[in-house]
Amino acid sequence: MSLSDFAKKSKSKEVLAVLTIVLAGFGGFGLGRLSVTEGNRQPVAITYPDTENTAKTASVANSLPNTNSQTAGQLVASKNGTKYYFPWCSGVEKILEANKVWFDSEEKARAKGYTPAANCKGLK
Repeated sequence: MSLSDFAKKSKSKEVLAVLTIVLAGFGGFGLGRLSVTEGNRQPVAITYPDTENTAKTASVANSLPNTNSQTAGQLVASKNGTKYYFPWCSGVEKILEANKVWFDSEEKARAKGYTPAANCKGLK
């Protein structure tokens, strides 16, 4: 083995050693950052509504006089449209208050010629 061969082999070993140290350093830094991120997370908490208080609130709301009979329904449609929605569906935002028609059931809405909105999940 000549001197030039020895220099080439020893140089490649040095490069490999330096590369291994650098990669191990980056890996350790990444794992350290990951452990700090995981430690700061808040645990997920699932809370359920208090059914006793909800029932009391509903009974109080039902005992109040109904000042606007139009808002007593479960479904809403537009006087100018053909679709009916749940009150929380996005299509309801586009209906002017003066044009809203309220229904107590899907059967009543269908009897007036309205059909369920396709973009309102839960309607048949």
